Amino acid sequence: MPDGLHTLGRWTGDRARATPERVAIDDRGVALTYRELDARAERLAGAFRDAGYAIGDRIATITGNSADHVVLFFACAKAGLVLVPLSWRLAPREIAEQLEIAGPALLLVESEFESLAKATLGRLVRRIPNAPLGAHGVEAEVPAPALPAGREAIEARAAAALRRDVADDDALLIIFTSGTTARAKGAVLTHLNCFWTNLSFSRIAEIRAADTVLAVLPQYHVGGWNIQPLLAWWTGATVVLERTFDPGRVLHLIQERRITTMMGVPANYLFLAQHPDFDGTDLSSLAHAIVGGAPMAPALLRAWHARGVALTQGYGLTEASPNVLCLPDEDARTHAGSSGRPYPHVDVAVADPVTGEHLDGEAEGELLVHGPSVFAGYHEDAAATEAALVDGWLRTGDLVRRDADGYYTVVDRIKDIYISGGEGVAPAEVEAVLMGHPAVADVAVVGVPDERWGESGVAWVVLQRGRVTDAAELISFASASLARYKVPRAVHLIDELPRSTAGKVLRRTLAERGAAEADADADADAEADADAGADAEAARAAALAPARTPARTDPTEEVAR
Repeated sequence: MPDGLHTLGRWTGDRARATPERVAIDDRGVALTYRELDARAERLAGAFRDAGYAIGDRIATITGNSADHVVLFFACAKAGLVLVPLSWRLAPREIAEQLEIAGPALLLVESEFESLAKATLGRLVRRIPNAPLGAHGVEAEVPAPALPAGREAIEARAAAALRRDVADDDALLIIFTSGTTARAKGAVLTHLNCFWTNLSFSRIAEIRAADTVLAVLPQYHVGGWNIQPLLAWWTGATVVLERTFDPGRVLHLIQERRITTMMGVPANYLFLAQHPDFDGTDLSSLAHAIVGGAPMAPALLRAWHARGVALTQGYGLTEASPNVLCLPDEDARTHAGSSGRPYPHVDVAVADPVTGEHLDGEAEGELLVHGPSVFAGYHEDAAATEAALVDGWLRTGDLVRRDADGYYTVVDRIKDIYISGGEGVAPAEVEAVLMGHPAVADVAVVGVPDERWGESGVAWVVLQRGRVTDAAELISFASASLARYKVPRAVHLIDELPRSTAGKVLRRTLAERGAAEADADADADAEADADAGADAEAARAAALAPARTPARTDPTEEVAR
């Protein structure tokens, strides 16, 4: 098969010829047609080449979701450049660390984030050219690229510049992992990865040219590209871009723009269902929605089904581009809680987490992923890549259970499972039980240090609006369904759970809070024990003292003691 057939640079050109005046992007009411999108992307790709950018050069961005960013993406795809979208939610120190890892030839910044970019660039030793994003910025004038340091890097860049055609295995995106459990790493996704993950996604969650897609996931996440938007631009649909997720505005857009499909994590759908406008919003156009990140709670699933919305649930990770498992709406009623079966063109296996041995039949172990959508590795991190890719299989770090019908249920992150009294506890299992309480709207469980048991669980609970309960009742409720060692030691009621911008619970933040509280409790217990010991010793001394010993009445004596 000739190389270059799977590159994404031609997608806008194909659509511009077939449907030039159809709206590709609705960016806060400003429309961009497929003809305009392709023309701008072509001009910018040519300008990059003329300015001396070579295939493989990286273009970093700090920007919100925008049509300008989409233009840049397709320009990079056409020119063989690598887009490195960075999170504007990070602190300057964190962004600077990612820039050091990525080593971009250029940084493009949306005007809203100029101060953040300035603070970030001030922390760097290496100078990176920067310019504004958009038609009046980089599209008007492309700065000269930053050249790599070192003879080998310069020679590699010179060799890349000689190759004019973009290849399937050329890098297209570097997406930094969320860093919720470890230091962020830059996952390299190629044209081939993105082609196949969108093709496999289309076999389950079809997007037609007549669809209007609402995109709320930030474009510095893989889902901001490879879960619906890129497939929509491949098939000629319209994408309504939103900057952030606001439940009230999303409900308004669904009704006003006649949104036909969207994607979100369970927390998004929970917040929408809890919004006062949910029952009164016209959702008749929203025939189908995608859920990622975690399975939907049965009660939440029923709430959306009652409004006539079909839901395809799924599981994925950045390193798999991200689509791995899916549970179509028709399977949700018979396999509630499951993440489904593999997408087409995706192979999975279950392995013993310790030995790596592949397990047959019904099994529980680490989920492995294989196929053309598995990433090329972590940028400039050979050790992490070697640990993640074993004999071509991606180690996900997720513990799953496969049933006799081939459906997979994600038990938990292997790193999130804690050991209490020698027994492993999966937080997701405890969370599922607590979510069954009528007063509970959201919950997260983490393991914290415990002097007696090694670790024990602490639950952080958000209550339904207008519902009342307390920690004792919730612990009693959990005790009716869980083994004693799985029942949380403590329950904290909070207004909302800390979440990443992708909607994932920041367990590390909760674990740190729990550990701090455990330390404070231990200190209090130690102080109480010391006081009790002192009192006991005093009582013992008094009991042993001769009865004739006179009582101390001199205040100075008491102070001296």
